[in-house]
Amino acid sequence: MTRLTLPLIAAAGLALSACASLAPYGAQMGPGGQGYAEQRIESNRFRVTYNGVGAPGPVMDMALLRAAELTTAEGHDWFEVTQRWTDGRLDSAGGMRPSVGIGYGAGRSSGRYGRYSASGVGVGVGLNFSGPSQTSTTLEVVLGDGPRPDRPNVFDARAVQDSLRR
Repeated sequence: MTRLTLPLIAAAGLALSACASLAPYGAQMGPGGQGYAEQRIESNRFRVTYNGVGAPGPVMDMALLRAAELTTAEGHDWFEVTQRWTDGRLDSAGGMRPSVGIGYGAGRSSGRYGRYSASGVGVGVGLNFSGPSQTSTTLEVVLGDGPRPDRPNVFDARAVQDSLRR
C-alpha cells in the first residue's frame, strides 16, 4: 500500500459523509424525507415530528421551532411539551469511527510428511466512513394562552421562534 492510499480513502469517505446533512427547514415532502409533519390530537394538542439527518440536537431544535410556529398559527401564546421521543444513534452525526479487532487461531494437521501445528495472532484496524444517519424527534405539545406557566417544559412560542431562527 502506498503512502497516499490511506489518505485518499479517508478523503473519499469524508466527502461521501458530507453528502448527507440536515436539509433546509421545511415540511416533509414524502415518506422517508426530511422535514416536519404534525397531527392534531385534540383542539389544543398536537404531535409534531421532525425527521432529519445528523446529530439529535439540531433535529430537536427544528421540532421545537415547528411547535412554536404551530402555536402562533393557532392563535396561542405558549406550548408545553408533554411527551418527547427521539430516534437515532447518539453518534448519528457520522464521520470516521475507528475500530480495533484482535483474533487468534490455531490448527493441527498430520499428513504424509508428519504432524504440523500452527498458531497465529492478528491485530486489525478498521475505519468506518459512514455518513450521518437519520434522526427523528417527535413532540406531543399542548397549546395555551395568557401568561406562560412556570414549568420546565413550557415554552414561549415567540421567544422560541426568535431564538431558533437566528
